[in-house]
Amino acid sequence: MIDFGFGLAPSSSVNLDEVDLSRYDALVRMEPDALICMGCGSCTATCTAGPWSGMSVRKVLLALQRGQHAEVDRMMSGCMLCGKCQMVCPRGINTRHLILSLQRIKTENAI
Repeated sequence: MIDFGFGLAPSSSVNLDEVDLSRYDALVRMEPDALICMGCGSCTATCTAGPWSGMSVRKVLLALQRGQHAEVDRMMSGCMLCGKCQMVCPRGINTRHLILSLQRIKTENAI
């Protein structure tokens, strides 16, 4: 095999067998709408806080599926709960309620 001198950085590879999906599973039980997100990015494009805080419902769900809880907490702290993402979602996901449910799961796990 030819060595081209590059490869995957360890930080970009995720071993899905070792991922803690407890928060994602709890979210899906509380908010089944999380399963119908198609990751189109409409929420990200319309987010007022996104350019400054990195908030994105799509990225939050992806980070949850990867077990990156610290990243999820960082992004959620930038959410203003304005509801713009909910208005533009083509699947009609109640994103504000999804974010509030995630914050509730976080506080329940912290106790």
